Amino acid sequence: MAVTFSNLHTDSGLESLDGHLSGKTYVSGDQFTKDDIKVFGFVLEKPGDNFPNAAKWYDAVSSHLAASFPGNAQGVRFSGKAAAKLDASAEDDLNKDFQKVSLDTAEDDDDLDLFGDETEEDKKAAEEREAAKKPAKKKESGKSSVLLDVKPWDDETDMKKLEEAVRSVEMPGLFWGASKLVAVGYGIKKLQIMLTIVDDLVSVDTLIEECLTAEPRDEFIQSCDIVAFNKI
Repeated sequence: MAVTFSNLHTDSGLESLDGHLSGKTYVSGDQFTKDDIKVFGFVLEKPGDNFPNAAKWYDAVSSHLAASFPGNAQGVRFSGKAAAKLDASAEDDLNKDFQKVSLDTAEDDDDLDLFGDETEEDKKAAEEREAAKKPAKKKESGKSSVLLDVKPWDDETDMKKLEEAVRSVEMPGLFWGASKLVAVGYGIKKLQIMLTIVDDLVSVDTLIEECLTAEPRDEFIQSCDIVAFNKI
């Protein structure tokens, strides 16, 4: 749907714009578009209090443009012949060259684009930024059930203290379960114990090498063997 504004440097033109913006944030609806940039270029200064909708819109567009041009403007002035020529021709230029602003909100208008054409790389980067804003779906870590044989040094090893040494190992994702003593021979027994682990948090090999068969637990534990390892 095409919308036409005329003489936006006059009160009558601003009145037309103010009426169009009634109930809207931007020229083409609730989203900032190229249409706003085009119209903004024909409004010489912020509309007065007589045009509240246009004034509010002007501030909103100014904020968008200010964010796109973060440098500090020092101000520009014209003097001498340049200023006189600008003042004398300003109204004629507006009337002749910029009499009407035609907006087509149904089609993509590439006549004016302050920010350049959007490339495929730009689109991909924008999609990646949007995806990054969305909370990542928490990956559920798997669990495993492990049956472990814990062997003492000899028949004189205190098996009660050996089990206490085993269960004293605590770390995130490690859960000790049921246990029993199993005869090996020559009066020697081994501890057979169940444990449940969170796969991403606990490595059974590390548990054995760095915890169970290392000091000070190696006083009671000679070695450990994995009897069964099952995913839950």
